[in-house]
Amino acid sequence: MDMHLNAHVECLDGRIGRLENIILNPKTERVTYLVVRGNDLQNTERLVPERLVKEASHDTVFLSISKERFEGMKNFIQEEYIPSNITLYMAEQAGWDMGTPASVFVEHEAVPAGGLIVHKGAKVFATDGHAGKVDDFLVEKKSGRITHIILLEGHLWGKKDISVPVNRIERYEDGNVYLKIDKSGVEALPVIDIKGKDK
Repeated sequence: MDMHLNAHVECLDGRIGRLENIILNPKTERVTYLVVRGNDLQNTERLVPERLVKEASHDTVFLSISKERFEGMKNFIQEEYIPSNITLYMAEQAGWDMGTPASVFVEHEAVPAGGLIVHKGAKVFATDGHAGKVDDFLVEKKSGRITHIILLEGHLWGKKDISVPVNRIERYEDGNVYLKIDKSGVEALPVIDIKGKDK
């Protein structure tokens, strides 16, 4: 199953939005949630459990729920209100003299406990330096396990997609992916054309 970031997402009763990101459990290498950007409301991203994915192709992810149920899912971007007295206290602790601060709203990503978000475009490092960036994911439907990340390697005129098995990944850290192999090992991996392929 090809889990393509930016693919259309369809509910049982029609198209709902696009796949913005995936959240995975780094220990089990399983996809646990999808982050879906809704069409109807500007800047609305919702967390959809992976178990609600019926099937997926390169262009579309099909969910086993209605649009109404999707709209009731938890927002991925959470807004937190910080009153002015807390802002003032934090400023004083840092030694800043900022007068009377205003209350603020802070946005943060609501990544479920134990989960890790891997953004499209996240940097991928081989043992000897930068190797490319995350372009897509291949996911096993039955288990929900990521089997490969698709690495976009190269520069403007020489870009290619390379299929990297997850057993070649050493760790995920600070939003980056670190491989166990060097750049020549990356070059030896299969180049694929995921644009023309449907799994």
